[in-house]
Amino acid sequence: MIAARVSVPTKTPVQRGHSSRWTCPTARRTRAIPVQRGQASDDGITEERYGSTILSLARVACGRVLSRLTRNLHTWARGYARHLARRAVRGGAGVAGPRHLLFALCDHYEPLWGKVDDATGRARVEAWVDGYPRMARELRDADGRPPRHSWFFPGEEYRPEFLDGLAGLARGGFGEVEVHLHHDGDTRDTLRAKLDDTLRLLGGHGHLSRDAGGYRWAFIHGNWCLANGRPDRRWCGVDDELPLLHELGCYADFTFPSAPDPCQSDMVDLIYWPTGDLTRRRSYDAGEPARVGAAHDDRLLMITGPLALTRKGSLGVRIENGALTGNDPPTPARVRTWVDQGICVEGRPEWVFVKVHTHGALEQTAASLFGDPGRAMHDTLARDYNDGERWRLHYVTAREMYNVARAAMDGKGGDPNAWFDYLVPPPPVCS
Repeated sequence: MIAARVSVPTKTPVQRGHSSRWTCPTARRTRAIPVQRGQASDDGITEERYGSTILSLARVACGRVLSRLTRNLHTWARGYARHLARRAVRGGAGVAGPRHLLFALCDHYEPLWGKVDDATGRARVEAWVDGYPRMARELRDADGRPPRHSWFFPGEEYRPEFLDGLAGLARGGFGEVEVHLHHDGDTRDTLRAKLDDTLRLLGGHGHLSRDAGGYRWAFIHGNWCLANGRPDRRWCGVDDELPLLHELGCYADFTFPSAPDPCQSDMVDLIYWPTGDLTRRRSYDAGEPARVGAAHDDRLLMITGPLALTRKGSLGVRIENGALTGNDPPTPARVRTWVDQGICVEGRPEWVFVKVHTHGALEQTAASLFGDPGRAMHDTLARDYNDGERWRLHYVTAREMYNVARAAMDGKGGDPNAWFDYLVPPPPVCS
């Protein structure tokens, strides 16, 4: 008698944030089936049928994995190949002294996600007001600063008490608020009205930077659909969104990566300037990589996070897209993958930019970020990338990351902490 253990793949709920963890085959649930050689078990399963069943299940599991891994791969595969070639050529050449890791966690912060009531939204904000300082209290980077969060707040979810809670965190030095927006079926004029209203509401609480021309802000598009990027044109409607955003004071977009979502571009693992006709749909699909000695003041900058195909376990493969969720929390291996992509301004490879993202208002994700997975992420950053000799760690907001990138383009060097406020000043609530 032998005990045959059949592995049956099962699905687990996927939290919003496009978790992309897949292994092949996935053994989640097993059932022991006693089988006598040459005889059928009580279930009528012979050894030969058992082997056939295992093979069939493996084929199904692998097929599902390959289907998910290759979904919309055509939108970014060429760009990823170019990135691998750039990274291989660049290597570690030309870097003298310590490297500097600029780490930004950009949050699609939606207290009312799931169409919950205002009381639930308030509880989600209060969890951050209480939990974030407690998590960050003992963590410091090379500049003596705690983790710096960027809350991209959706204008359509405005409630005064939500922004007041985030203002307290901003005054405490824990981060800054930027602009997030979900919209659908808009024209240029209707979108302008929504953005104007969002800027006024957020700015009324001291959030968002200012200059003589008005508000200066960073942006993440709801549902990834920047510049009408979905094939079905849902969740936007405005082809010339990039020029409109810049016209209203947006200095940088932090929407991507979004793979395996179809809005993903093949401008992969890059800081870049969109080029060509910026009024066309998906104008972010073409661009000029940021480099020392060249910058533009007539358009916004695209700052993308890490996107890679990487191993998971001994046999698995996953899309690493920098999304931190309750189902796919940060791990030391993921941190190393983010850094290994080597995103930088060309000509300044010693300044490495890592922008990851989350939907942090959700309870499960907040618990992960404030709990053991979040601690493991920060411990890895401190241990592996803040020894003072090989690496120096800098926690930055989206605004500070943009300022450092622009300083690099203008030929600035040394310690990037000198350039955190280079072009765009802190918002009034932090001043």
